[in-house]
Amino acid sequence: MTNRLSNFFSAPATARAHCDVPCGIYDPISAQLAAVTVVRVFDLLAEMAEHDTLSMADQAQLSRLVAQKEEHAEEVKHHIRVIWGDYFKADQIAKFPNVHALVHEIMMTASKCKQTMDRDNAITLLDKVNEFGAMFWETKGFAVRKVVAPYPPKVTLTAPVLTEA
Repeated sequence: MTNRLSNFFSAPATARAHCDVPCGIYDPISAQLAAVTVVRVFDLLAEMAEHDTLSMADQAQLSRLVAQKEEHAEEVKHHIRVIWGDYFKADQIAKFPNVHALVHEIMMTASKCKQTMDRDNAITLLDKVNEFGAMFWETKGFAVRKVVAPYPPKVTLTAPVLTEA
């Protein structure tokens, strides 16, 4: 009986996916939103830098913001890696032979966002993610357009031109 209970209560193996089924649902919007968040956090950090001193609450907020900046930069890398690794096959790569170099640039720029306090890196990251998104949507047969995010920092995003329902 003890053996059965210990098997029942033992920790399950960790499983992560999106999506090795494959589900066929890919969309660069997750990477774009993460990149927008990185830009926004840089803006919030810049606002904090304007203070002469930081209270304990401000210091705690600073710590949370830095953690969010780094988490979302890593999230960009994750979402781009999944689409690049799982979706882009020979046909898409033939159409966009520079996709490998672009993905590498995204990875390096996301790392710069984690390592520095330079907002320009975040804007560059978003630009590269938008470029990747445009490539992705073109492989799906969709035209793309530039739209301005309706929330701060009101940056430009590349979005597919979708048909109305």
